[in-house]
Amino acid sequence: MSRSDPKNIEVSAAQGRELLAVQAKDLFKSYQLGRVTLDVLKGVSLSVRTGEFVAVTGASGSGKSTLLHLLGLLDVPDKGQVILEDIDTAALSALRRNRMRCRDIGFVFQFYHLLADLNVLENVLISAKVDSSIAQWFSRRGQARKRAGELLGELGLGERLKHKPKELSGGERQRVAIARALMNSPKLLLADEPTGNLDSKAGRQIMKLLRRYNRTHGQTIVMVTHDSALADETDRYVVLKDGQLVDSRRSKSWEKK
Repeated sequence: MSRSDPKNIEVSAAQGRELLAVQAKDLFKSYQLGRVTLDVLKGVSLSVRTGEFVAVTGASGSGKSTLLHLLGLLDVPDKGQVILEDIDTAALSALRRNRMRCRDIGFVFQFYHLLADLNVLENVLISAKVDSSIAQWFSRRGQARKRAGELLGELGLGERLKHKPKELSGGERQRVAIARALMNSPKLLLADEPTGNLDSKAGRQIMKLLRRYNRTHGQTIVMVTHDSALADETDRYVVLKDGQLVDSRRSKSWEKK
């Protein structure tokens, strides 16, 4: 890939007729800090095909988390488009964006964000509850509890359903967060430094779990990481520098397929 004009790089897989899970088209995003305007993203384009596992790398302050927040509809770009499958999210009402974010996108963050007063099962069920009215929840809760229990069992937490977050290790808490993110069977899973708060052993375990879901369930994943070794466990990694995508490479893991 040529690096002569990084602003115009569109990082994409060989698309052909493959369905794209998400596309970012020429995204710009800035923030106002007092009298200073901080330009974070400066024309970023990224395409991720369905079933692909992509890592976003780059130095601190390069715009990685901002890009993830835009892809996940947690924020809106100043300019540009975010397209989930074939839906231009800029054209959606606030209600429709919220529903899409809840149903079609799962989030895993560095610091877990589990609710301390809820047990493991209840934390995972939150994803299903927030997308249901009271009446709907009463009709769905049995199926939802079964789904949550199965997910937690797959993630090695079948014996920890009634435990509170404070009773879990860091790796176990992150597995609960992953189960919560997968609860609604999202089309897109976004992970922002999911191993950043863990020791190396627990981090490797989390990475193996994400890779397993990608390969066995076809889960599309976009992961932000500073760790080049973790990036090499994905299908492809892209590099952000000063708010622009400057490189895209197949990983060693993909080359070994």
